[in-house]
Amino acid sequence: MTTLTPPVTKQHAVLDSPYGPLTLVATDGVLSALYMTDQRHRPPEETFGVPDPEPFGEVNRQLTAYFAGERTIFDLPLDLHGTPFQRSVWAELLKIPYGETRTYGELAEELGKPGASRAVGLANGKNPVGIIVPCHRVVGASGSLTGYGGGLDRKQRLLAFESGGVRSDGVQALF
Repeated sequence: MTTLTPPVTKQHAVLDSPYGPLTLVATDGVLSALYMTDQRHRPPEETFGVPDPEPFGEVNRQLTAYFAGERTIFDLPLDLHGTPFQRSVWAELLKIPYGETRTYGELAEELGKPGASRAVGLANGKNPVGIIVPCHRVVGASGSLTGYGGGLDRKQRLLAFESGGVRSDGVQALF
């Protein structure tokens, strides 16, 4: 017996943000990727599907509220494709509270794989939905900023923004 799999529909839209344009990709209407310009591991644009802002209304609202400092947790359905290990790392990233960081080693410990900090780093780097799945909140063992697919400058700015020291537009906050 042959089972037919329905075709996959992909759409994308570009959202302006304080960190540059963000390309949002939906698979069958569910957010499956958020890419920054010049992002490492960014697939070719022809894989993003047709331009269509319709599936991104709630994503846009939540990202806008995040950048305005009005939202600290995202509540969006995600369609993340990766290996079981990658998906387990991404699930741990979602547990890191706003304004806090974890090391690769701490994440490996949380996963019950204390020797897997390098593998955690590789999975972290393949996160397809940056900012929403907060891979920017992971730092080196010494607390140093280490690799970030969107660039270390963006990582530093996101962490400063979340710590309350700097607004998302780069202006020193007065609070």
